[in-house]
Amino acid sequence: MPAPRSSRKKNPRAPHLSVVLPVYNEEKNILLQYEEIVKALRPLKTTCEVIFIDDGSSDASPKILRGIAKKDKNIKLILFRRNFGQTAAMAAGIDYASGEIIVFMDSDLQNDPGDIGMLVAKIEEGYDVVSGWRKKRMDRFLSRRLPSLVANWLIAKSTGVKLHDLGCSLKAYRGDLLKQVNLYGEMHRFIPVHASWIGARITEVPVAHHARKYGRSKYGIRRTFKVLLDLVTVTFLGKYSTKPIYVFGGTGVFLFILSLISGATVILMKIFLYQSMTRNPLLLLTVLLIVLSVLFIQIGILAEILIRIYHESQGKQPYSILETMNIRKR
Repeated sequence: MPAPRSSRKKNPRAPHLSVVLPVYNEEKNILLQYEEIVKALRPLKTTCEVIFIDDGSSDASPKILRGIAKKDKNIKLILFRRNFGQTAAMAAGIDYASGEIIVFMDSDLQNDPGDIGMLVAKIEEGYDVVSGWRKKRMDRFLSRRLPSLVANWLIAKSTGVKLHDLGCSLKAYRGDLLKQVNLYGEMHRFIPVHASWIGARITEVPVAHHARKYGRSKYGIRRTFKVLLDLVTVTFLGKYSTKPIYVFGGTGVFLFILSLISGATVILMKIFLYQSMTRNPLLLLTVLLIVLSVLFIQIGILAEILIRIYHESQGKQPYSILETMNIRKR
């Protein structure tokens, strides 16, 4: 177990703990979630703030959240102009949270606020990232659990970050570490991977998981394909962002070797089968598909790099705020 680190220089007004909850169309869950969080934080005996980020909900969620924030000044509220996605909501949470420890969780009552204290205790032992593990996950097997098992196995093999449940939203981080992570696209599930690149100490703990009572899940089988595409980007950025010639040059060499093989095949077919070299559509189609697939992957990677340069060089954020409550002007 790592030794506890010395605390950073504290802002006397800053809370010790920030709890961040992205919200999207959870009108039946919000009030219950708020009550459960207040109940769970009270025994911790530490300074806390709770930040709700409404990601452009189209139901009554913004109205309910305004009512909670008006009644309880310890609740901070950020309302987006439209739906920007969970990653953008979490990025806003990182930007506006001021706690030494930042905990993320869903607002659909499936994560248990009672586990927050356990995650915080692990951070105080000396870890930088504590990831929740839904060991007894209450979701459908084929549409949710099986794709998650496959995705987590692939991510662990590709990145070396061996966590059982990267998709679990309930996670705790050191605030100063999170400020070094920039999030775009749908990269929120890979925060532990980003943290590992800068030497973070990571662990996971089993957490409770409840079946959804109200509303509909925002996740589905399509999310698995997005995870796989994000995994390609993360693997590239982690291993080759400072040496892209290894990827692009290696691909070029591979295509050159492939062209030699295909050319030799056409020649052999001409010599032994007397087949026309210029009338072989299957060979042409195969070469075309290979070239196109490689080009599309490379263009996608370049686009990922360019979007990061665009945001980071101009200080732009991947969200737009309509309204805030109980948050000091920055």
